[in-house]
Amino acid sequence: MDNIFIQLAIILGLASFLGFFTFKFKLPILIAYLLGGLLIATLSLFDPHTSKALSFLPEIGLAFVLFLVGMELDFRELKKLGKPILLSGTVQIFITTIVGSMLARNLGFQVMESWYLGIGLSFSSTIVVIKLLIDKKDLTSLYGKLAVGILLLEDLIAVCLLLFLTASPSMFHLGYQQNFPLITFLVKVLLLFASAVLLNKFLLGIIFKAVSKNGELLFLTALAWCFIYVSFSILIGFSVVIGAFLAGMVLASSPYHFQIQGKIKPLRDFFVALFFVYLGTQVDFTDVGKAYPLIVVFTGYTLFLKPLLFLLILGAFGFRKHTMFQTSISLTHISEFSLIILLVGFKQGVISQTALTVIALSTVLSMVVASLMIHHSGRIYKKLSKLIAFFERKQGSFELEKTADNLESENHVVVIGAHRVGGEVVKFLKKEKIPQLVVDFNPERIKVLTDMGINCVYGDMGDPEILEALSLENAKMIISTAQDREDNLLLLEELKSRHIEVPVVTRAETLDDAKVLYQKGSSYVIVPEVLAGDTLTDLLKNHLGNNSYFKERAKEEKEKLDGKTLAWDS
Repeated sequence: MDNIFIQLAIILGLASFLGFFTFKFKLPILIAYLLGGLLIATLSLFDPHTSKALSFLPEIGLAFVLFLVGMELDFRELKKLGKPILLSGTVQIFITTIVGSMLARNLGFQVMESWYLGIGLSFSSTIVVIKLLIDKKDLTSLYGKLAVGILLLEDLIAVCLLLFLTASPSMFHLGYQQNFPLITFLVKVLLLFASAVLLNKFLLGIIFKAVSKNGELLFLTALAWCFIYVSFSILIGFSVVIGAFLAGMVLASSPYHFQIQGKIKPLRDFFVALFFVYLGTQVDFTDVGKAYPLIVVFTGYTLFLKPLLFLLILGAFGFRKHTMFQTSISLTHISEFSLIILLVGFKQGVISQTALTVIALSTVLSMVVASLMIHHSGRIYKKLSKLIAFFERKQGSFELEKTADNLESENHVVVIGAHRVGGEVVKFLKKEKIPQLVVDFNPERIKVLTDMGINCVYGDMGDPEILEALSLENAKMIISTAQDREDNLLLLEELKSRHIEVPVVTRAETLDDAKVLYQKGSSYVIVPEVLAGDTLTDLLKNHLGNNSYFKERAKEEKEKLDGKTLAWDS
C-alpha cells in the first residue's frame, strides 16, 4: 500500500462514502474526514506514519484553511457589536481554559497537557457555524452576527497562540534569538505584520487589479501570494499556519476576495479532506480506556456548560432570550483550531498521544451533537424558553432589540423579511401610503427602515414571542418572504392557533415545500422559479415576434433595475 494513488483512492473513497451519510444526517462533512482517518488507523488499511499521501499534502490543506479563514476575517463585524463580542469571547475562553485544565489535571494529565486541553476546549468551529448559518439563511441575523463575531475573535486569539507556540529560535537561521530572545521575537513579529501591511498597501492592489480580468490568472496569482508569504513566514522563524493566515487576512479587504475565494475553495476542499483524515489517523484507540472519562466530560462541558456562560454574559447586555439562545447553541462544539493547537503540541513533544486522542474524539462527538441541536434549535427553544427567560434582563434591553415595543396597529399589512422580494413590497406599500408593519432579523435593515419612517420591528420569525407580539389579528394581509419552510409553518400554526383568518402569502424554495404550505393554510405561495416561468410565458404570449418591443424593453428594464437597489440590501 505504498503507492500514493492507492492511498489517495482509499482516503478519498472512504471520505466520500462517509460524507454521504453525514450529508444525509445534516452533519458537518469534517466529521466524515475524521472518521475516515479513524477507520484507516484502526483497520490498518495502510501505515499513516509512512504514507506518502499524508506526509506533506495535509500541511498544504492546513495552509489553505488558514488562508481562507484569514480572508473571511472581517473586522467590521467585531466593531458593530464590539462590547458583547469582546466580553463574551474573552471571558468564555478564560473561564473554559481554567476549568478545562483543572478537569484534565484531576483526571491524571500533566500540567502542560492540561493547559493545552483547556485551551482546546475553549474554541468553537468557524467553518461549521458559518456553514450551518448559511444553510439556515441566518448569517445576517443579529444572533448570526454575534456568533460570527465571537468566532472571529476566537480565531484571532487562536492564531496569536499559534504565533507564540510555533515561533522558532532563529530568524533566517542566524541564531540571534539565542542571545536576544525577546527582542528578536518582537522584531520578527513586527517584520511579519509590517511587511503584510506594506505589501497590501503599495503592491498587491496593483498586481491583483492587473490580473483580475482573467479568472485563471487571478487564481494562480492568489496561490502564488499565499505560498510566497508562507515561505517568508517560515524563513523568519514562524509556521505555515501564521503565514497562511496573514496572507489571507491581507486579501480580506481586497475587492477581488470573493472571486479568489470562489476559485480556491474547490482546491482547498481536497487538501482539507486530507488534513482532517490525517488528524483522524493520529487517534490511538489503545488510549481510549484512559481517555474516555475526559472525552465524556469535555463533550458534556462544551455542549451544556459553555452555552451557559454565553447566556449569562449576553443576558447581562440585555439581549432577548431568543437571540441569547440561538447565539449560545451555535457555539456548542470544539473547533478545528483546537485540533491544530494540540497537533502542534504533539509534534513538539509537549503533549501525549492520549491528549490528542481526547481532543480529536471530543471534537467529533461535540460536532455531531451540536449540529443536531442547531438543526433542531427551534424545537429545543420552545421546550426551554421558560428556563432561558431566567437569563433575560427584566429591565432594559440591548439597543438593537428595543424596536420590539409598541407594535399595536390596525388594518395594516405585515411584511416579514425586507430583503429583495420583501424590499420591493415595502417600497410599494410606502409609495401607496398603505399602513405596514415590517419584521426583519437584520439590524442594519431595521435601522434604515426606521430612518425612513417605516413602522418596523427587529425580530426572527422563528421566535414565538415575536409572533405573539405582532398585531396579526388586526392585519388585513400577511406577507412572508422568508425562505425557511419551518419558519413559515410556524407562522401558519400561530395564525391557526389564534383563529386569525387573513390572506397569507408565503415563499417556498421547492414545489414540495409549496404544497406543504398550501396544505397548512397559505393563501398564495411564491416559488421564484415558477413565478419566473409564468412571467416569461406571459411575455411570449403578448410580445413574441414583436422585435420593436424587445429592442426598447432592454433599456427600460435596465433603468428599472438601477432604481431597485435597496438601501438596506446587504
